[in-house]
Amino acid sequence: MVCSSKSHDGMDTPEKEKESYPRIRSFSLRQGRATAGQAKAFEKNWDRYCLDPEKTYNYAEVFSRDAPIIIEIGFGNGSSLADMAEANPDLNYIGIEVHRPGVGHLMLLLEQKGLNNVRVYHHDAIEILEQKIADNSLAGVHLFFPDPWHKRKHHKRRIVRPSFTVLLTKKLKSGGYFHAATDWEHYAKDMLKILSSATGLINTSEDKQYCPRPNYRPLTKFESRGLRLGHGVWDLIFKKI
Repeated sequence: MVCSSKSHDGMDTPEKEKESYPRIRSFSLRQGRATAGQAKAFEKNWDRYCLDPEKTYNYAEVFSRDAPIIIEIGFGNGSSLADMAEANPDLNYIGIEVHRPGVGHLMLLLEQKGLNNVRVYHHDAIEILEQKIADNSLAGVHLFFPDPWHKRKHHKRRIVRPSFTVLLTKKLKSGGYFHAATDWEHYAKDMLKILSSATGLINTSEDKQYCPRPNYRPLTKFESRGLRLGHGVWDLIFKKI
């Protein structure tokens, strides 16, 4: 995936702004093979569900309605995103994922559930946010169980860093929210510190720490197993002032 030096409106990005969004890749492309069903879903449903990262869309036209848009960054196998979309038919969801098998699995689920309120980018989320999402347009952004890059030397690759919060506040509408969840306590503390220092975002937790898991975030099988074993999960929800 080639990083662009142009902003979302197609204009050259000033050098000062380029420095605000350092081009550090926050994901690793894991090896993985799509199942026969996922491969078939790719062939059959690509035009129905997937968006071209080279094109600029009017999302009201894409979804054939004007409804609040929620973006999920790195949706994994798509099960949680499909469940949320099914439970909230009044919302439009855009999922962004770099791993092909996960995209195929999500499209398979969308077809099985007959859902039409989800679209997918198979691309780098930062590039999509910068270049394809209008400022002050998103009702919410979800980041569930991102790669924690747990080794200290890799912490700089974590997606939640000061430059990311600047991008968030630009893209969220007033009152829009950012919801992150992680099962790595160190990353949770790091995100809390960074988000609490961000201009234009406020912690929705009463004690300005972590939030209970809201009902709209599905409990995954992996998470349920971890909780039974005594592992922690930390949810952070910040709103744009």
